[in-house]
Amino acid sequence: MPKRGDRTDPKTAALREDGTLNPSPEKVGDPKFQTGEFFDSRDLMQVRYEMLRRVSIDNLSVTQAAAEYGVSRPTYYQARSSFDESGLGGLVPKKRGPRGPHKLQGDILAFVEKQIVPGKPLRAREMARLIWQVFSVEIHPRTIERALGGKKTTQRATEPVQKKPLRG
Repeated sequence: MPKRGDRTDPKTAALREDGTLNPSPEKVGDPKFQTGEFFDSRDLMQVRYEMLRRVSIDNLSVTQAAAEYGVSRPTYYQARSSFDESGLGGLVPKKRGPRGPHKLQGDILAFVEKQIVPGKPLRAREMARLIWQVFSVEIHPRTIERALGGKKTTQRATEPVQKKPLRG
């Protein structure tokens, strides 16, 4: 049987894939998590739920629980708030980072959409250069492709593009 934390362990792989693999299982000091039977310090949701349970049912202080489970007090309060709002699903970590093409909005998105006309190909790299010329905003070609529905190439209008005057 593969050891805990081993990359070939199916549970570790499943937790990693679900985004619930505890990045610091060694910080969990609760004795229940040391036996290796039911409680698993690698399972972030289980660790967070047990931490919340220890405070609300076992009357452990927030400071003690945070220390015992290897997290900060603000992390405890965030977990509590997420759990109160969404139940167990609230304990699943949220993906970090932007939630969409944050540079490709408003005027820039309207500009890109205006360039699309069936029959005239325009590659995303060329569109990125046009955006830089007109708006002085650098956007990766793949961002443009994703915003336009994942198409590797887009279509361009025949209207000439007006360039923004250089600031000096």
